[in-house]
Amino acid sequence: MAATALLGLLAAMAGPAAGGAHAEPAAGAAEQTVGDVTGFSTAGPVFHLQAGPARARVSFVSADAFRIELAPDGTFTDPTGKDIVLPQGPPPATRWRERPDRYEMSTPAVTLRAYKHPLRFALHRADGTRLWAETKGLTWTADRTTQTLGRDAAEQFYGAGMQNGRGNTSHRGRTVEVGVDYNWNDGGHPNSVPFYLSSAGYGVYRNTYAPNTYAFGDPVTTSARERRFDAYYVAGTTPKEVIGRYTKLTGRPFLPPLYGLEIGDSDCYLHNKNRGERRTLDALKVADGYIANDLPLGWMLVNDGYGCGYENLAEVNKGLAGRKMKTGLWTEDGLAKLADQVKAGQRVAKLDVAWVGDGYKFALDGCKDAYKGIEDNSDARGFTWAPESWSGAQRCGVQWSGDQKGSWGYIRWQIPTYAGATMSGLAYTTGDVDGIFGGSPKTYVRDLQWKAFLPAVMTMDGWAPSDKQPWRYGEPYTSINRTYLKLKESLLPYMYSYAAEATRTGVGPVRPLALEYPDDPRASSEAAKYEFLTGEYFLVAPVFEDKEVRDGIYLPRGKWTDYWTGRTYEGPTTVNGYRAPLDTLPLFVKAGANIPMWPGIRSHEDRTPDSPLAWDVYPEGTAAPSTFTLYEDDGVTRAHRSGAYAEQKLTVRARSAADVTLELGASRGDFRGKQTARPYRFTVHTGQAPRHATLNGRDLPRLDSKGAFEKADHGWWYDAGDRGGVVQMKTPPQPTDRALTVALAS
Repeated sequence: MAATALLGLLAAMAGPAAGGAHAEPAAGAAEQTVGDVTGFSTAGPVFHLQAGPARARVSFVSADAFRIELAPDGTFTDPTGKDIVLPQGPPPATRWRERPDRYEMSTPAVTLRAYKHPLRFALHRADGTRLWAETKGLTWTADRTTQTLGRDAAEQFYGAGMQNGRGNTSHRGRTVEVGVDYNWNDGGHPNSVPFYLSSAGYGVYRNTYAPNTYAFGDPVTTSARERRFDAYYVAGTTPKEVIGRYTKLTGRPFLPPLYGLEIGDSDCYLHNKNRGERRTLDALKVADGYIANDLPLGWMLVNDGYGCGYENLAEVNKGLAGRKMKTGLWTEDGLAKLADQVKAGQRVAKLDVAWVGDGYKFALDGCKDAYKGIEDNSDARGFTWAPESWSGAQRCGVQWSGDQKGSWGYIRWQIPTYAGATMSGLAYTTGDVDGIFGGSPKTYVRDLQWKAFLPAVMTMDGWAPSDKQPWRYGEPYTSINRTYLKLKESLLPYMYSYAAEATRTGVGPVRPLALEYPDDPRASSEAAKYEFLTGEYFLVAPVFEDKEVRDGIYLPRGKWTDYWTGRTYEGPTTVNGYRAPLDTLPLFVKAGANIPMWPGIRSHEDRTPDSPLAWDVYPEGTAAPSTFTLYEDDGVTRAHRSGAYAEQKLTVRARSAADVTLELGASRGDFRGKQTARPYRFTVHTGQAPRHATLNGRDLPRLDSKGAFEKADHGWWYDAGDRGGVVQMKTPPQPTDRALTVALAS
């Protein structure tokens, strides 16, 4: 899709709901502040307050979540209706009491105070700890309402959706815009979300389709461009809890199919003027290029470009399916044909704002309708991509940052963008590899390296001077790209387990350091801006300059191992002078990691009933046992929603470097295609050789070379030259419904 074409189409979108320019109130516009409380009444979990002609309503939806509405003229309205906030079940038990200066409305978890003179709100935990307090009453003008909160001395703020170039460090002291500005580059804010969270232990979702402005100064002022106030508040003890309670309101992230976690390819194949005369079936030749170059590919969008149609869809789908790939289409012309397209094989729908109509509601409805259309006409899971989303879109799609130009600066500003979006409940955010314009061999390699650690990613062709598949620049670039794409494939069990976690908790796989280390002030600062975590255990510090040395890599507390060399670091520390030639992404693994992997695959469809499951284990030493729970299902259908999935937990206990026990529990649960037995492989980073190894109490044979190990059905060997010294172990096929124990003894 061409950005210039899109801008022309979007210029016609008008009105506040379209999310256009954030107009300030007209000069001299009168600002009014809510006055004294003149009336109070209650109806169970709903409380009504009157302040002259203004009305306020407080509605508790759970023990730690409630809604505040203010109608300056006394009439409540709700433009979002049932679009975003989902039914929450029975309301909590509430109580209230009046004090001389305030009313107190309480659940077992929180108390909301409503001060009388004038009406001001403050939130406290049940133990009396204050979470936030208004420093003045709610204010409004003809077209804007504002809340003003005090800011604590060390309070940090995150959220507001996808904020390009920002988001994984604190917004404290900054002003953040929430709304479409059609700026898909550094400083823009596509896929905005009117939600923010505070390190004090609360989050605020502004229930509106209007643009918002959040100024995190002292005091904090948050406004929406409408003459009504409507916000939900959630309380939690950690940022993860706050995200979880926000996504309980607006919906958990969806669980993508396995192919959705593989790289995708996007282009216009029908009469593409930039590439000469082509037909849709030519997409199969490109698919063959991936196979010929031994490069993974999960899906292809075969009509991605303005004015690009398609032909022979059933034949294209059959050809891609035979190559272990799925068919996707761009919905430039709406959703009227979606049912037939899905029946012909479409499994990916990429949406754009141009066709969905005027405003956020239409974009959100388009995401939900496309997702539902795939599910209504196949047994597959809905899977969509879209820019310019809003709250609730995490339920139905990947949020994509739009059209950009490949460059070193593009890499730099994208690094904080996607991890930061996780703080708003967006679990799957991404950008095209090396953009759709410009780019170079080096920037393509560097961009693909770190995006291999995002859940979703695609490469898009047709707008740059040459095609952008990962083999187009030749060697050494093709081999480097292959290494990282195959690493992404092998890590699918790890990534998929975190994707499943996101559907339960709302917390996505890609995370800013501040999410995992909320008590570390450096984790929320510029020191950690250009790095992120994938899950709890991988720390990724991309190279974003034309250099082979990376400085300023901040490692928080804990022991960290260089993934490539095995060198260890004790955090908190900052690593400077890290050697990172073009083939090396600075990548670290935290001690305690138990990482499930599928070794040696190009596609998730390469798995067979007797394929091995590998575990890459980094013992934590004599600390508490470390665990990881593998999630598995059929990877494609919706059967997991009715319980067709399995989980298997690995527990690692380390008494010393080479005295380690691995307890792999039975796989609990069932699904179609589940392995009843499988061989296991274990890589244990010990740094020294053990004396012997056992499987369920019986000795495993020790092998004396890598070659002997590869040929053997089972056994172990110690490779002193591999990443500081690792133990490699193999087992024969083991029943998955039984636990097993592997032990190393020094």
